[in-house]
Amino acid sequence: MNSLGINKSPADTRVVVAMSGGVDSSAVAALLHEQGYDVIGITLQLYDHGAMVNKKGACCAGQDIHDARRVAETLGIPHYVLNYENKFKESVMDDFVDTYLAGETPIPCIKCNQSVKFRDLLQTARDLDADCMATGHYVQRKVEQGRAQMHRAADPARDQSYFLFATTPEQLDFLRFPLGHLKSKDETRQLAARFGLTVADKPDSQDICFVPTGGYARVIEKLRPGALDPGEVIHIDGHVVGKHDGIVNYTVGQRRGLGISNEEPLYVIKLDAVKKQVIVGPKEALLRSNFIIRETSWLDAEIWKYGDVEKKDVLHPQISTSPHLTVKLRSAHPGAPATIEMLENGRACITLIDPQAAISPGQACVAYDGDRLLGGGWIVG
Repeated sequence: MNSLGINKSPADTRVVVAMSGGVDSSAVAALLHEQGYDVIGITLQLYDHGAMVNKKGACCAGQDIHDARRVAETLGIPHYVLNYENKFKESVMDDFVDTYLAGETPIPCIKCNQSVKFRDLLQTARDLDADCMATGHYVQRKVEQGRAQMHRAADPARDQSYFLFATTPEQLDFLRFPLGHLKSKDETRQLAARFGLTVADKPDSQDICFVPTGGYARVIEKLRPGALDPGEVIHIDGHVVGKHDGIVNYTVGQRRGLGISNEEPLYVIKLDAVKKQVIVGPKEALLRSNFIIRETSWLDAEIWKYGDVEKKDVLHPQISTSPHLTVKLRSAHPGAPATIEMLENGRACITLIDPQAAISPGQACVAYDGDRLLGGGWIVG
Protein backbone atom coordinates (compact mmCIF):
# COMPACT_ATOMS: atom_id res chain seq x y z
CA MET A 1 0.00 0.00 0.00
CA ASN A 2 1.53 3.31 -1.07
CA SER A 3 1.26 6.69 0.66
CA LEU A 4 -2.02 7.43 -1.17
CA GLY A 5 -3.60 4.25 0.13
CA ILE A 6 -3.50 2.47 -3.23
CA ASN A 7 -2.15 -1.07 -3.53
CA LYS A 8 0.41 -0.26 -6.22
CA SER A 9 3.90 1.08 -6.36
CA PRO A 10 4.05 4.88 -6.79
CA ALA A 11 5.52 4.48 -10.28
CA ASP A 12 2.48 2.41 -11.30
CA THR A 13 0.01 4.83 -9.71
CA ARG A 14 -1.31 7.57 -11.97
CA VAL A 15 -2.43 10.72 -10.18
CA VAL A 16 -4.21 13.65 -11.82
CA VAL A 17 -3.49 16.84 -9.90
CA ALA A 18 -5.96 19.71 -10.27
CA MET A 19 -3.53 22.61 -10.71
CA SER A 20 -5.01 26.06 -10.23
CA GLY A 21 -1.69 27.86 -10.58
CA GLY A 22 -1.53 28.62 -6.86
CA VAL A 23 1.03 27.46 -4.34
CA ASP A 24 -1.17 24.75 -2.79
CA SER A 25 -1.88 22.63 -5.85
CA SER A 26 1.63 23.28 -7.17
CA ALA A 27 3.12 21.92 -3.96
CA VAL A 28 0.86 18.85 -4.25
CA ALA A 29 2.10 18.13 -7.77
CA ALA A 30 5.73 18.56 -6.72
CA LEU A 31 5.37 16.42 -3.61
CA LEU A 32 3.72 13.53 -5.44
CA HIS A 33 6.22 13.76 -8.28
CA GLU A 34 9.08 13.57 -5.79
CA GLN A 35 7.50 10.46 -4.26
CA GLY A 36 7.64 8.77 -7.65
CA TYR A 37 4.01 8.90 -8.72
CA ASP A 38 2.93 9.15 -12.36
CA VAL A 39 1.64 12.72 -12.10
CA ILE A 40 -0.47 14.53 -14.70
CA GLY A 41 -1.38 18.18 -14.12
CA ILE A 42 -4.68 19.59 -15.35
CA THR A 43 -5.67 23.25 -15.22
CA LEU A 44 -9.17 24.44 -16.04
CA GLN A 45 -9.97 27.51 -18.12
CA LEU A 46 -13.22 28.47 -16.43
CA TYR A 47 -13.85 32.03 -17.41
CA ASP A 48 -12.80 34.47 -20.13
CA HIS A 49 -11.70 37.42 -18.05
CA GLY A 50 -11.13 39.79 -20.97
CA ALA A 51 -11.80 43.42 -20.19
CA MET A 52 -13.83 42.62 -17.08
CA VAL A 53 -10.98 40.95 -15.25
CA ASN A 54 -7.53 42.40 -14.82
CA LYS A 55 -6.18 41.29 -11.47
CA LYS A 56 -3.34 38.97 -10.67
CA GLY A 57 -4.09 36.46 -7.96
CA ALA A 58 -7.72 35.66 -8.82
CA CYS A 59 -8.02 31.93 -9.39
CA CYS A 60 -8.64 30.67 -12.90
CA ALA A 61 -7.10 33.82 -14.47
CA GLY A 62 -4.79 33.68 -17.46
CA GLN A 63 -1.79 34.35 -15.22
CA ASP A 64 -2.72 31.34 -13.12
CA ILE A 65 -2.80 29.07 -16.15
CA HIS A 66 0.64 30.39 -17.09
CA ASP A 67 1.90 29.75 -13.54
CA ALA A 68 0.55 26.20 -13.54
CA ARG A 69 2.23 25.50 -16.88
CA ARG A 70 5.56 26.82 -15.58
CA VAL A 71 5.34 24.60 -12.50
CA ALA A 72 4.63 21.56 -14.67
CA GLU A 73 7.62 22.41 -16.88
CA THR A 74 9.84 22.78 -13.81
CA LEU A 75 8.74 19.36 -12.55
CA GLY A 76 8.82 17.75 -15.98
CA ILE A 77 5.28 16.41 -15.80
CA PRO A 78 2.56 16.42 -18.49
CA HIS A 79 0.19 19.36 -18.22
CA TYR A 80 -3.13 19.99 -19.94
CA VAL A 81 -5.41 23.01 -20.00
CA LEU A 82 -9.08 22.13 -20.46
CA ASN A 83 -11.66 24.67 -21.58
CA TYR A 84 -14.59 24.26 -19.19
CA GLU A 85 -16.06 27.71 -19.77
CA ASN A 86 -19.47 26.44 -20.89
CA LYS A 87 -19.70 23.96 -18.02
CA PHE A 88 -18.63 26.65 -15.55
CA LYS A 89 -21.15 29.19 -16.83
CA GLU A 90 -24.02 26.71 -16.69
CA SER A 91 -23.18 25.14 -13.33
CA VAL A 92 -21.67 28.07 -11.42
CA MET A 93 -22.14 31.52 -12.94
CA ASP A 94 -25.79 31.13 -13.90
CA ASP A 95 -26.55 29.64 -10.49
CA PHE A 96 -24.69 32.53 -8.84
CA VAL A 97 -26.85 35.09 -10.62
CA ASP A 98 -30.13 33.23 -10.19
CA THR A 99 -29.49 32.71 -6.47
CA TYR A 100 -28.91 36.42 -5.92
CA LEU A 101 -32.01 37.31 -7.92
CA ALA A 102 -34.02 34.92 -5.73
CA GLY A 103 -33.04 36.96 -2.68
CA GLU A 104 -30.42 34.48 -1.48
CA THR A 105 -26.66 34.62 -0.98
CA PRO A 106 -24.78 32.08 -3.13
CA ILE A 107 -21.46 30.32 -2.54
CA PRO A 108 -20.07 29.71 -6.03
CA CYS A 109 -16.94 27.96 -4.75
CA ILE A 110 -19.06 25.12 -3.35
CA LYS A 111 -21.02 24.86 -6.59
CA CYS A 112 -17.75 24.73 -8.52
CA ASN A 113 -16.38 21.93 -6.35
CA GLN A 114 -19.73 20.13 -6.52
CA SER A 115 -20.01 20.24 -10.29
CA VAL A 116 -17.09 21.32 -12.46
CA LYS A 117 -14.22 20.04 -10.32
CA PHE A 118 -15.50 16.96 -8.51
CA ARG A 119 -17.86 15.85 -11.26
CA ASP A 120 -16.54 16.90 -14.68
CA LEU A 121 -12.81 17.07 -13.93
CA LEU A 122 -12.95 13.92 -11.85
CA GLN A 123 -14.53 12.07 -14.76
CA THR A 124 -11.75 13.35 -17.02
CA ALA A 125 -9.23 11.96 -14.54
CA ARG A 126 -10.94 8.57 -14.76
CA ASP A 127 -10.87 8.79 -18.55
CA LEU A 128 -7.10 9.23 -18.29
CA ASP A 129 -6.93 5.94 -16.35
CA ALA A 130 -5.89 7.76 -13.18
CA ASP A 131 -5.99 5.87 -9.91
CA CYS A 132 -6.96 9.01 -8.03
CA MET A 133 -7.21 12.79 -8.27
CA ALA A 134 -5.32 15.04 -5.85
CA THR A 135 -6.11 18.65 -4.98
CA GLY A 136 -4.60 21.35 -2.79
CA HIS A 137 -7.63 21.59 -0.50
CA TYR A 138 -6.93 21.70 3.21
CA VAL A 139 -8.95 18.76 4.50
CA GLN A 140 -7.97 15.33 5.77
CA ARG A 141 -9.14 12.08 4.22
CA LYS A 142 -9.14 9.20 6.67
CA VAL A 143 -10.21 5.60 6.22
CA GLU A 144 -12.11 3.94 9.07
CA GLN A 145 -13.32 0.36 8.78
CA GLY A 146 -12.70 0.45 5.05
CA ARG A 147 -14.68 3.66 4.45
CA ALA A 148 -13.26 7.02 3.48
CA GLN A 149 -14.15 9.93 5.75
CA MET A 150 -13.45 13.64 5.44
CA HIS A 151 -12.11 15.47 8.49
CA ARG A 152 -11.16 19.07 9.11
CA ALA A 153 -7.63 20.12 8.26
CA ALA A 154 -4.97 20.00 10.95
CA ASP A 155 -4.71 23.80 10.66
CA PRO A 156 -8.13 25.22 11.67
CA ALA A 157 -7.30 28.52 9.97
CA ARG A 158 -6.87 26.76 6.61
CA ASP A 159 -9.66 24.19 6.88
CA GLN A 160 -11.80 24.05 3.71
CA SER A 161 -14.16 21.22 4.59
CA TYR A 162 -17.14 23.61 4.64
CA PHE A 163 -16.67 24.19 0.92
CA LEU A 164 -16.55 20.45 0.22
CA PHE A 165 -19.70 19.41 2.09
CA ALA A 166 -21.39 18.14 -1.09
CA THR A 167 -18.62 15.64 -1.87
CA THR A 168 -20.14 12.20 -2.43
CA PRO A 169 -18.77 8.92 -1.01
CA GLU A 170 -17.87 7.81 -4.55
CA GLN A 171 -15.94 11.02 -5.16
CA LEU A 172 -14.15 10.81 -1.82
CA ASP A 173 -13.01 7.28 -2.66
CA PHE A 174 -11.17 8.75 -5.67
CA LEU A 175 -9.91 11.99 -4.12
CA ARG A 176 -6.73 12.67 -2.16
CA PHE A 177 -5.71 15.78 -0.19
CA PRO A 178 -1.96 15.63 0.52
CA LEU A 179 -1.79 18.97 2.39
CA GLY A 180 -4.52 18.41 4.97
CA HIS A 181 -2.14 17.27 7.69
CA LEU A 182 0.12 20.34 7.52
CA LYS A 183 0.04 22.61 10.54
CA SER A 184 0.35 25.92 8.67
CA LYS A 185 0.43 27.53 5.25
CA ASP A 186 4.10 28.34 5.85
CA GLU A 187 4.85 24.61 5.57
CA THR A 188 3.27 24.59 2.11
CA ARG A 189 5.30 27.58 0.98
CA GLN A 190 8.46 25.97 2.33
CA LEU A 191 7.67 22.86 0.31
CA ALA A 192 7.19 24.93 -2.85
CA ALA A 193 10.43 26.80 -2.19
CA ARG A 194 12.32 23.54 -1.66
CA PHE A 195 11.13 22.36 -5.08
CA GLY A 196 12.20 25.65 -6.65
CA LEU A 197 8.67 26.66 -7.69
CA THR A 198 8.17 30.27 -8.73
CA VAL A 199 4.74 30.34 -7.03
CA ALA A 200 6.19 29.73 -3.55
CA ASP A 201 5.48 33.34 -2.52
CA LYS A 202 2.38 33.86 -4.65
CA PRO A 203 -0.44 35.56 -2.68
CA ASP A 204 -3.57 33.59 -1.92
CA SER A 205 -6.65 34.45 -3.93
CA GLN A 206 -9.24 36.27 -1.84
CA ASP A 207 -11.87 36.73 -4.53
CA ILE A 208 -14.46 34.79 -6.45
CA CYS A 209 -12.61 34.03 -9.67
CA PHE A 210 -15.13 35.70 -11.97
CA VAL A 211 -15.71 38.63 -9.57
CA PRO A 212 -12.11 39.61 -8.78
CA THR A 213 -12.84 43.10 -7.47
CA GLY A 214 -15.86 42.20 -5.36
CA GLY A 215 -18.18 44.03 -7.77
CA TYR A 216 -20.61 41.15 -8.17
CA ALA A 217 -23.55 43.47 -8.88
CA ARG A 218 -21.89 44.51 -12.16
CA VAL A 219 -21.42 40.86 -13.12
CA ILE A 220 -25.07 40.15 -12.37
CA GLU A 221 -26.18 43.17 -14.41
CA LYS A 222 -24.04 42.02 -17.33
CA LEU A 223 -25.43 38.49 -17.27
CA ARG A 224 -29.02 39.52 -16.48
CA PRO A 225 -29.69 43.04 -17.80
CA GLY A 226 -32.29 44.81 -15.67
CA ALA A 227 -31.52 42.71 -12.60
CA LEU A 228 -30.79 45.75 -10.43
CA ASP A 229 -34.40 46.90 -10.17
CA PRO A 230 -35.01 49.36 -7.30
CA GLY A 231 -37.53 48.77 -4.54
CA GLU A 232 -38.54 49.60 -0.99
CA VAL A 233 -36.79 49.02 2.31
CA ILE A 234 -39.44 47.89 4.78
CA HIS A 235 -39.21 47.75 8.57
CA ILE A 236 -40.46 44.46 10.02
CA ASP A 237 -43.34 46.41 11.58
CA GLY A 238 -44.54 47.19 8.04
CA HIS A 239 -43.65 50.83 7.37
CA VAL A 240 -41.38 52.00 4.56
CA VAL A 241 -38.05 53.35 5.77
CA GLY A 242 -36.22 53.87 2.49
CA LYS A 243 -35.42 52.81 -1.05
CA HIS A 244 -32.86 50.42 -2.46
CA ASP A 245 -31.16 50.00 -5.83
CA GLY A 246 -31.48 46.24 -6.18
CA ILE A 247 -31.84 43.43 -3.63
CA VAL A 248 -28.66 41.82 -4.99
CA ASN A 249 -26.75 44.54 -3.13
CA TYR A 250 -27.94 43.24 0.26
CA THR A 251 -27.53 40.16 2.36
CA VAL A 252 -29.14 38.89 5.56
CA GLY A 253 -27.35 40.27 8.61
CA GLN A 254 -25.99 43.33 6.81
CA ARG A 255 -25.88 46.54 8.84
CA ARG A 256 -23.60 48.93 7.00
CA GLY A 257 -24.49 50.60 3.73
CA LEU A 258 -28.26 50.57 4.21
CA GLY A 259 -28.53 54.33 3.79
CA ILE A 260 -31.21 54.57 6.47
CA SER A 261 -31.35 57.04 9.34
CA ASN A 262 -32.86 55.43 12.42
CA GLU A 263 -32.65 55.78 16.21
CA GLU A 264 -31.61 52.14 16.65
CA PRO A 265 -29.25 50.15 14.40
CA LEU A 266 -31.09 48.27 11.67
CA TYR A 267 -30.05 45.01 10.05
CA VAL A 268 -31.25 43.19 6.94
CA ILE A 269 -33.62 40.52 8.23
CA LYS A 270 -34.97 39.16 4.95
CA LEU A 271 -34.99 39.74 1.20
CA ASP A 272 -38.29 39.41 -0.67
CA ALA A 273 -37.40 38.81 -4.31
CA VAL A 274 -41.02 38.71 -5.49
CA LYS A 275 -41.91 42.09 -3.99
CA LYS A 276 -38.37 43.41 -4.50
CA GLN A 277 -38.26 44.44 -0.85
CA VAL A 278 -35.44 44.58 1.69
CA ILE A 279 -36.86 43.90 5.16
CA VAL A 280 -34.92 45.40 8.06
CA GLY A 281 -35.23 45.32 11.83
CA PRO A 282 -33.36 45.23 15.15
CA LYS A 283 -30.51 42.81 15.77
CA GLU A 284 -32.61 40.45 17.90
CA ALA A 285 -34.89 39.84 14.90
CA LEU A 286 -31.99 38.00 13.23
CA LEU A 287 -32.03 35.19 15.79
CA ARG A 288 -33.46 31.82 14.71
CA SER A 289 -33.58 28.36 16.25
CA ASN A 290 -35.07 26.30 13.42
CA PHE A 291 -34.71 26.26 9.68
CA ILE A 292 -34.87 23.92 6.70
CA ILE A 293 -32.07 22.86 4.38
CA ARG A 294 -32.57 21.42 0.90
CA GLU A 295 -30.56 19.27 -1.53
CA THR A 296 -28.89 17.54 1.38
CA SER A 297 -25.79 15.46 0.82
CA TRP A 298 -24.35 13.01 3.35
CA LEU A 299 -20.96 11.35 3.17
CA ASP A 300 -22.04 8.29 5.12
CA ALA A 301 -25.62 7.08 4.69
CA GLU A 302 -25.27 4.97 7.83
CA ILE A 303 -25.30 8.05 10.03
CA TRP A 304 -29.06 7.78 9.54
CA LYS A 305 -31.07 4.78 10.64
CA TYR A 306 -34.71 3.87 10.30
CA GLY A 307 -36.78 4.21 13.43
CA ASP A 308 -39.35 1.80 12.00
CA VAL A 309 -38.23 -0.63 9.31
CA GLU A 310 -41.81 -0.85 8.07
CA LYS A 311 -42.00 2.92 7.54
CA LYS A 312 -38.94 3.75 5.54
CA ASP A 313 -40.20 7.22 4.73
CA VAL A 314 -39.70 8.17 8.37
CA LEU A 315 -36.04 8.71 9.24
CA HIS A 316 -34.65 9.29 12.69
CA PRO A 317 -31.23 10.87 12.82
CA GLN A 318 -28.84 8.69 14.72
CA ILE A 319 -26.40 11.57 15.10
CA SER A 320 -28.87 14.01 16.65
CA THR A 321 -28.05 12.83 20.14
CA SER A 322 -24.29 13.09 19.65
CA PRO A 323 -22.76 15.64 22.04
CA HIS A 324 -20.23 16.43 19.31
CA LEU A 325 -22.74 17.33 16.56
CA THR A 326 -22.35 20.92 15.38
CA VAL A 327 -23.37 22.86 12.29
CA LYS A 328 -21.58 25.71 10.53
CA LEU A 329 -23.94 28.30 9.05
CA ARG A 330 -21.32 30.08 6.93
CA SER A 331 -17.66 29.54 6.25
CA ALA A 332 -16.42 31.77 9.11
CA HIS A 333 -19.03 30.54 11.60
CA PRO A 334 -17.45 28.72 14.58
CA GLY A 335 -20.18 26.09 14.64
CA ALA A 336 -23.13 25.57 16.95
CA PRO A 337 -24.64 22.48 18.63
CA ALA A 338 -27.75 21.26 16.82
CA THR A 339 -29.99 18.31 16.03
CA ILE A 340 -31.05 17.21 12.57
CA GLU A 341 -34.33 15.65 11.47
CA MET A 342 -34.51 14.21 7.98
CA LEU A 343 -37.56 15.17 5.91
CA GLU A 344 -38.79 14.12 2.50
CA ASN A 345 -37.37 15.16 -0.87
CA GLY A 346 -33.80 15.58 0.30
CA ARG A 347 -34.62 18.13 2.97
CA ALA A 348 -33.81 18.27 6.66
CA CYS A 349 -34.86 20.36 9.66
CA ILE A 350 -32.06 21.89 11.71
CA THR A 351 -32.79 22.73 15.36
CA LEU A 352 -30.16 24.84 17.06
CA ILE A 353 -29.57 24.37 20.79
CA ASP A 354 -28.87 28.10 21.06
CA PRO A 355 -30.42 30.58 18.59
CA GLN A 356 -28.04 31.97 15.97
CA ALA A 357 -28.08 35.23 14.03
CA ALA A 358 -27.94 35.96 10.31
CA ILE A 359 -28.94 32.55 8.98
CA SER A 360 -28.90 33.40 5.28
CA PRO A 361 -30.89 31.56 2.60
CA GLY A 362 -28.58 30.29 -0.12
CA GLN A 363 -25.69 29.67 2.27
CA ALA A 364 -24.64 26.15 3.22
CA CYS A 365 -25.39 24.54 6.55
CA VAL A 366 -22.65 21.98 7.14
CA ALA A 367 -22.76 19.32 9.84
CA TYR A 368 -19.85 17.83 11.77
CA ASP A 369 -19.43 15.14 14.39
CA GLY A 370 -16.35 16.48 16.11
CA ASP A 371 -13.85 17.05 13.29
CA ARG A 372 -15.55 14.64 10.93
CA LEU A 373 -17.58 16.15 8.08
CA LEU A 374 -21.02 14.56 7.85
CA GLY A 375 -22.53 16.59 5.03
CA GLY A 376 -25.15 19.30 4.85
CA GLY A 377 -27.44 21.24 2.56
CA TRP A 378 -28.54 24.67 1.38
CA ILE A 379 -30.42 26.95 3.77
CA VAL A 380 -34.01 27.71 2.75
CA GLY A 381 -35.58 31.08 3.53
